[in-house]
Amino acid sequence: MIKLYEYLISNYKPNEPIFVSDIQLSVSDVNLRQMFKVLCDSGKIKRFDTGIYYLPKASRLKGGVPLGADTVARYKYVSRNGRIDGYYSGYTFANQLGVTTQVPYTLEIVSNNASAKVREVNLQGRKVLLRKAKIPITKENYKVLQLLDFLKDVEQYMDEKSEELYNRIKRYIEDEQIRKNEVDLYIRQYPDRIFRYIYEMRLYDVFA
Repeated sequence: MIKLYEYLISNYKPNEPIFVSDIQLSVSDVNLRQMFKVLCDSGKIKRFDTGIYYLPKASRLKGGVPLGADTVARYKYVSRNGRIDGYYSGYTFANQLGVTTQVPYTLEIVSNNASAKVREVNLQGRKVLLRKAKIPITKENYKVLQLLDFLKDVEQYMDEKSEELYNRIKRYIEDEQIRKNEVDLYIRQYPDRIFRYIYEMRLYDVFA
């Protein structure tokens, strides 16, 4: 038991999601889950959901600071341990980009870790609309796939002037250093209207 706890405090920060499936110790799955249960019962760790735990963060609040569902979603479907498995999409990404002021109630994510084409997941009351990646997402391509995914439905996110929309997309392309050859590599996997949007918004002049 001490061995597992020492492993956790050496490899995880407080309020960082711990997935039982990630633990690399020389014990059986049954014994590992029993060890997690004992640590949880003792209060040394807390359970977020099935197979997901965390080290409680010190706080003056009674019960401590709970682990946020958005953090769990990011670790589970977007990135963890230096690996990229997904990206934010839909209104979630539009809001991050500043294209819309709407704060989405549902978190939208495209991920390699989705088991179905589209499904809704509930993480302790936080709704996540999860879409399966049509192209395997990697650290090298997630930014360009995120952009193409956004452009696919760009008209439904616009609540400001076209010039401001262009400036925000342009800034994203420049900040992330998205290259024209990267776009050309994947664009044929998306609807033809994306070609028109790129042409009308003069985005080909922006790509590196």
